[in-house]
Amino acid sequence: MPISITTKGDFRSTIDWLTKIVNNNFKSKFDEYGRMGVEALRAATPVDTGKTADSWTYEVKSSSGSTTIEWHNTNINGNVNVAIIIQYGHGTGWGGYVPPNDYINPALKPVYDA
Repeated sequence: MPISITTKGDFRSTIDWLTKIVNNNFKSKFDEYGRMGVEALRAATPVDTGKTADSWTYEVKSSSGSTTIEWHNTNINGNVNVAIIIQYGHGTGWGGYVPPNDYINPALKPVYDA
């Protein structure tokens, strides 16, 4: 004896509700890891005045089904981002050279691993 099942409608409202729940949970996780990254970068940044270490921020961006965290440092001297020249090294105004100090990648590795 064959069995037949007939349904009416769809699961659109259920799927929308589940998507909203999932997205809100992910948003809070991204915020958690964003803050974790800021703290790791702040602790790892070489300190002279402390301005660069205290200038770390993060931003969570979502678009087209993907979400990313961007970390930024707002300490700009002239047109130069101080965190970047510490990371990659730079020439000085009097002919010297300050070698690179890879502090960003090791600081963020535990955040990426988490």
